[in-house]
Amino acid sequence: MDATRQARYAALARKYPRWEDTGGIDSLRRTEFARLDTQGHVYVDYTGAGLYPESLPRRHAELLAASVPGNPHSTNPTSALATEWTTTCRARVLAFFNASPSEYAVIFTANASHALKLVGEAYPFTPRSRLLLTFDNHNSVNGIREFDRARGALTRYVPIAPPDMRVVEPALERMLDDAPRDADHLFAFPAQSNFSGVQHPLEWIDRAHDAGWDVLLDAAAFVPTNRLDLSRVHPDFVSISFYKMFGYPTGVGALIARYEALEKLRRPWFAGGTITVASVQADSYVLMPGAEGFEDGTLNYTMFPAVSMGLDFLEDVGLDVIHDRVVALAGAFIDEALALRHVGGEPLLRVYGPVDTTMRGGTVTVNLYEPDGTPIDHTRVEAEANARHISLRTGCFCNPGAGEVALGLEKDELEQCFASARERMTFEQFRQCIDGKSSGAVRVSFGLASTFEDACAVLDLLASFAR
Repeated sequence: MDATRQARYAALARKYPRWEDTGGIDSLRRTEFARLDTQGHVYVDYTGAGLYPESLPRRHAELLAASVPGNPHSTNPTSALATEWTTTCRARVLAFFNASPSEYAVIFTANASHALKLVGEAYPFTPRSRLLLTFDNHNSVNGIREFDRARGALTRYVPIAPPDMRVVEPALERMLDDAPRDADHLFAFPAQSNFSGVQHPLEWIDRAHDAGWDVLLDAAAFVPTNRLDLSRVHPDFVSISFYKMFGYPTGVGALIARYEALEKLRRPWFAGGTITVASVQADSYVLMPGAEGFEDGTLNYTMFPAVSMGLDFLEDVGLDVIHDRVVALAGAFIDEALALRHVGGEPLLRVYGPVDTTMRGGTVTVNLYEPDGTPIDHTRVEAEANARHISLRTGCFCNPGAGEVALGLEKDELEQCFASARERMTFEQFRQCIDGKSSGAVRVSFGLASTFEDACAVLDLLASFAR
């Protein structure tokens, strides 16, 4: 280890004493994630997708090779096995999130976006209803506004304030209280921002309930490295993707929903697997109660044992250990990144979001600047990262509200961009609309298998842009 890395490591260990308790993850890196170092990968896109431990697909394949599951919509022996896997996985998900089976149902979906769509399309919006979103939301949450607008409801956005990118809480308080009590209202926010890493207060859930709102919590970026205890906080709907937690399987997510809130939803259609009975001649159907009324067609039942195994793996490693590792790496990375300078002493970069570890996760988003303050195109950074075998993310990360605030894009210029477009607008055309401003940023996100060496490799990449 050279002198620079020794100094970085000493600073990390001194400021984050819990780092030393996370050494077991270095052992896991050498066993369950050895392919990263064997192939020379530096992976820092955990907000995009988790990485699977090598034992997970192997154990799953062994189970499949020794089993004969069938379509669960029957009672034959192969169907019974698939039903058992599904039932076991539902219970495992509830146990992992400490959710009471008498309060919550687990609805299996393709991913978190699919879970969000289920809520949006079935929520009982009326012209007196409100949909309240924070500026800091994934597009799959923002998209719910199209359902509420189709029914005449009102969408409102709670602003966030740079540089920390936190919600302006007095505005949130006013908007929660400014809603008619005789209608259904939905408040949706992320437990952790996929743009800035900000963790929004879960106390908002009770506050919104007191004001008469239902609450949808987008937990996709939060649960891979943080404990969500549904016996302590009680959102009405929670969306998650399992691949973000442990990498495998893809194509399986969940909507965890309170039964009381689930009864409010009115599905706009029915499908195979969602009904107890349907008739062509009588032109009628009866929806299945609970979770099954929302699970269209045949579930991805062969994957459910892998979900249970993945949750077991996270608990074996220890979610608190993973959390401590990620917090220490993110904090140390931010400290070192902010210290980077051009030859003349000008700051090399700007961090979007908190620069300490209070209420923030392992996602760190930055932009780099020339000595004269001109933004360095994020695509240049990405190209250099690719050349070094570093997997990070650039762009706005499907979070336009946070991106617009962070990058200083104004409402008027954005409206002009969309007004000038016809039915389609390419990203390059959008970049030309906001000529002179950055159209994206560089996101580094740490996770389960991240190491000190990964952080150093990214810091060296950033430092290479100093002039």
